Amino acid sequence: MLQRAITGAVFITVLIGSALAGATIFTIFFSLVGVWCLYEFFGIVRQQQDVLPVTGIGILTAVLLGLLLGLHHLELLSLRYSAIIIPCISLIFIVPLYRGHAKPFHDISYTLTGLLYTAFPFFCFVALGFIRGSYQAQIPLGFLFMLWSNDTGAYLVGRSIGRTKLFERISPNKTWEGFLGGLAFALGVAALLSHFYPILPLWQWLVMGFLIGTFGTLGDLVESMLKRTLGVKDSGNILPGHGGLLDRFDGLLIAAPLVWVFLLLV
Repeated sequence: MLQRAITGAVFITVLIGSALAGATIFTIFFSLVGVWCLYEFFGIVRQQQDVLPVTGIGILTAVLLGLLLGLHHLELLSLRYSAIIIPCISLIFIVPLYRGHAKPFHDISYTLTGLLYTAFPFFCFVALGFIRGSYQAQIPLGFLFMLWSNDTGAYLVGRSIGRTKLFERISPNKTWEGFLGGLAFALGVAALLSHFYPILPLWQWLVMGFLIGTFGTLGDLVESMLKRTLGVKDSGNILPGHGGLLDRFDGLLIAAPLVWVFLLLV
């Protein structure tokens, strides 16, 4: 527990610090986290007997896309140059032709799924910092605060009064009471954020809190489904006592793209 507490404190400090350090550090840091999550994803799927993802090209695609989108956010490059990743996508289909692996389309599918499931959500999260044009740390910070409050509320309420199973087939410990408790915590933090961060009106913070509380929990279940499917306990060991980065950001993977789309539309 001490190891988990120390790791968690350092982890949260680094995340908050990277958001407060300015547009460049924020963009680089969270883009690299997305690439590392993709690396962890490829690592756990490679443990399967008949799966050999196109790891090198997949990671190159994520790095290149993160770089191009980051330069666009920093107003150093036009968005049209992001089309450069199209040849990388083509290579993901072409490379298996020359490897002679038994199930090439399994390899292609896992490679594309990894990009869409891990790297892409972090690029959406980075875009939250620039949703109003110039970089503003309040929105990504608010997202993280609501995500953490949802996890904390779900744990505390679930442990205290949780009885009704939410999705026993995937995660036996999750309950409806915990889910509603986490959602209530996220909405409460959203209301506080509207006071301290008036960059968005109250209703938009509340919608963000609802999306994060709901789809953050579903993201947790999706990652549990992935690990059950692959028969692994943790996605990695980079965080002592906590597992991998993919384990810690499972809620963000589903919620971040939806929050980005919501704010983009409104």
